[in-house]
Amino acid sequence: MASVYYFTLILSLLFLLNPSTATTRKLSALVEQQPLVLKYHNGALLKGNLTVNLIWYGKFSPIQRSILIDFIQSLSSSKSTALKPPSVSSWWKTTEKYKTGSSKLVLGKQIFNEKYSLGKSLKTYQIVALAAKADLKNAINVVLTAKDVAVDGFCMSKCGTHGSAFGGKGKMKSKFAYVWVGNSETQCPGQCAWPFHQPIYGPQSPPLVAPNGDVGVDGMVINLATVLAGTVTNPFKNGYFQGPATAPLEAVSACTGIFGKGAYPGYAGELLVDKTTGASYNARGLNGRKYLLPAMWDPKTSTCSTLV
Repeated sequence: MASVYYFTLILSLLFLLNPSTATTRKLSALVEQQPLVLKYHNGALLKGNLTVNLIWYGKFSPIQRSILIDFIQSLSSSKSTALKPPSVSSWWKTTEKYKTGSSKLVLGKQIFNEKYSLGKSLKTYQIVALAAKADLKNAINVVLTAKDVAVDGFCMSKCGTHGSAFGGKGKMKSKFAYVWVGNSETQCPGQCAWPFHQPIYGPQSPPLVAPNGDVGVDGMVINLATVLAGTVTNPFKNGYFQGPATAPLEAVSACTGIFGKGAYPGYAGELLVDKTTGASYNARGLNGRKYLLPAMWDPKTSTCSTLV
């Protein structure tokens, strides 16, 4: 037990020292869950019809793009409501339990930057600049970086982030929400693509088979789900969160490491298994896709809610 205690203590210190102002999904959160209460700080939430614009930075295959696009379209599409549960849309419906109603996400424009115009090592301000190139009104602009792109803090302290910034020109400047998620396939799959890869730290268990056959991109789905939920429930650092605003535990990051009932450190929980591929999943999406989505904090029950 002593080794677990010190592991948890070290991870807690790392969390407090993290200077990032955005949501971080960490494998390090695979510790025993304590009772959770995400306080509402009376700030604005993102509700209503929201456009999700995608900025692809680096090279993604058509199949990789389709996995992520199908996921986004599965969140709020009218077709997704007809899917046999558990579904991606039923997972997203938990965000409706947060104050002021629902958030409907609709896929918007896509911007492709396959020539690495800013190089292969990006700073946070460059992520914001890339996000600002898409439409800003009623939008969440998502920057997705390829497996050969390094980003400030990637792997060391974060797998994805969200934040807000001002964009536009002159009097037309407005505040917009942005998201970044990186492909960790070759950089840190044990940290950012768990449970589809052996973890770097903590209890060791065999990795699960990724539902779409791509460890890096299936890991991106988990991280994208995490930061999208954080974006709509805590877009401007004064929504729902626990702890300091500079390093908050949010709707999903407060439940990191939990995917199904009975989860504990090193074990994702009871999941569904595809009989043909042996892949683990807990949500059905459009176009026959299957996904593994993290637990989300339910404000009605003050617990981390899972689909299975």
